[in-house]
Formats: sequence, C-alpha cells, structure tokens
Amino acid sequence: MATRRAIAGFDFEPGRRLAGKYEVQAFLGRGWEGEVYKVVESRTGVPRAMKVFYPERNVRDRAVRFYAKKLERLRDCPIVIKYHHSESFWYRGVRVTCLISEYVEGELLSRFLARQPGGRLHPFEALHLLRALAAGVEQIHARREYHGDIHDENILVRRRGVHFDLRLVDLYQCGRPDRSKMTEDVIQMIRVLYDAVGGARWYRRQPPPIKA
Repeated sequence: MATRRAIAGFDFEPGRRLAGKYEVQAFLGRGWEGEVYKVVESRTGVPRAMKVFYPERNVRDRAVRFYAKKLERLRDCPIVIKYHHSESFWYRGVRVTCLISEYVEGELLSRFLARQPGGRLHPFEALHLLRALAAGVEQIHARREYHGDIHDENILVRRRGVHFDLRLVDLYQCGRPDRSKMTEDVIQMIRVLYDAVGGARWYRRQPPPIKA
C-alpha cells in the first residue's frame, strides 16, 4: 500500500471556500502544526481566524483537543485569543481539522519591530511592551497554566501611544503545567525585551532599568 504523502502546505488563495461556510481573505502565518488564515463567515460576514492543522501534526485530533481545552480554560485572560469552535473538511482526499477563533487586528511583533527606526524600540517603549506582556501572562499563570513559546512571532501587537495591546498566539504543548514551565515563560519574556531593544548589538548601551 502506498504511503500518503505529508501535506507540506495548504496555501489557500483568497476567495477559496472552506468547510462550506468560510471564505479565505488572507494568509496570516505558518507554524510547525499548521497555517492560520483570516476568513469571513459566509452567512454573517464576520471575520474570524482559522488555524488549519497539518494532519500528520494532529493525529486523531489530539492537537486540536489540546488547544481547544486550553483556550477554553484561559477564556477570561484578555491576552489570549478567544476560541469559538472546531470544523473539519476534506483536502486532497485527507480530512483536516481547524480551529475557529476571534480575529484580532494587529501585526506580529517581529514585523512591528522591523518597521521601527533601527529595527528596535527605545528602552522606555520596550519597558511598556514588557509590562503589557507580563500583565497578560500573569493572568495565565494565576490559572496554573503556561504559554510555552513566547517570542516575537507569537505576539500580536497594536500600539496606542506608549501603550501596547497584545495577544498571544500558538500555545505550546510541552507537558503538564508546573513551576518550571511558568519560569520558562518569564525567561522568554525577558528575551522578548532583549530583542526589542536591539539584541546583542545594542545591549551594552542600555540603561540600568533594562539590564536589571
């Protein structure tokens, strides 16, 4: 019997209809487990985000169940994107599953930083970014949960003056919640600050509040 080839990418074009009721508007990003699209509900015209899982990364829907349950537990945390429901459809003879969640306006932190002068933030701005991130993650930890993969490709940002509205995407599954997982979240947040102010090239010039 021939082995079914793994799906390397979906690459759905704008205008394509998925699951019979969602129209693709834009590609948002790609990760290890699948791809994310901005879609519109055909019946209501409401925009949503759709994460489509590669079947080989979602055997027996284990990944989908993990994300759905974790997002539901964290539904009251403002920094976490709100989960709605799951759908499935056939693609090239393979059943694929997707998660439907709220669509949040904003851009990935990596792209936001790339647009800044010198590709970095002023220390004062970077500390405001860290404060918003830490306040959001604190609520996740208060529920005895963790994110597990905090970096500039998993943070959506909208700026309001010196303030930042943030959303975290792509929660990572690396075992049961414990203190070590939460500590790793904190370490990853500090790395976000380090990168936001310019990384190794600019670290020596940073003021004491950044180095502290």
